[in-house]
Amino acid sequence: MERIHITDVAPRDGLQNQRVQVPTEAKLELIRLLAEAGVQSVEATSFVSPKAVPQMADAAKLVPLLTAALPDLRCSVLVPNLKGLERAHAAGAQEIAVVLSATETMNRKNINMGLTEATEVSEQTLAAAHRLGLRTRAYVAVAFDCPFEGTTPLAEVVRLAARMHQAGAGEIVIADTIGSASPAQVKERLAALRDAVPVAQLAVHLHDTRGMAVANAWAALEAGVRRFDASVGGIGGCPFAPGAAGNVATEDLVLMAAQSGFETGISTDRLIDAVDFAEAQLQRPLGGRAINWLRRQREKARQPQEA
Repeated sequence: MERIHITDVAPRDGLQNQRVQVPTEAKLELIRLLAEAGVQSVEATSFVSPKAVPQMADAAKLVPLLTAALPDLRCSVLVPNLKGLERAHAAGAQEIAVVLSATETMNRKNINMGLTEATEVSEQTLAAAHRLGLRTRAYVAVAFDCPFEGTTPLAEVVRLAARMHQAGAGEIVIADTIGSASPAQVKERLAALRDAVPVAQLAVHLHDTRGMAVANAWAALEAGVRRFDASVGGIGGCPFAPGAAGNVATEDLVLMAAQSGFETGISTDRLIDAVDFAEAQLQRPLGGRAINWLRRQREKARQPQEA
């Protein structure tokens, strides 16, 4: 079967705006459970200002622990600029991600820079990461709609994606940051983006604000994309984007892929262990749209067979 590559972003994008502070050891355990479920790539943390995102204040402590405990797991970390890159490299990070919003206002709200400066900083950070021998990802955020400026012009999204590709980003992640996209929009935008970036390097980052994340993922599959971000339990939401709900749940995306003839290498049964652990840490119910059905299937499978 054709393979889909999933990066679980729960440890970073999922936890960054949670009210309950999650200890470093619990973050490590969550990532271990994801790896045991078959997840091969995670976005582990971010080297941003602890004042802006307190949940990520332990990034320099977490990365070395991850490297020692899970050396075969691909772990990326988000960095906002060269200073963040320097801190990430010192901690032993092997892959970094930059985030460039496609509108002026979102950049100012997110990283306190205008669009022009943010683009240049992203390019400089990617170039410096390459000199250090690190793998790279680049997000183009609010690629469909901006919570402050409305619909994001498609031409601007394509322009910025091309700039990130030219700067050497190994993966360009098109992000529906506030979960406003529709399948038709996904197809339209990815069709245009494929002329600027090789489709093998395109990834999609979806939020489920309007309940269409899985449908949008299917539209991306039909457009040729095979790389996706997802968050176990559907945890997530951007603290700087009003109205952003959780990410598409990893278990929903894996189930959809499996029932549509795609391979992910990830077990939905084992993902439930990660959802349960995250629930205990965050002290609230979690799970994607299929979680109740998945739990019932597991209960049935574990019941003793009648003679």
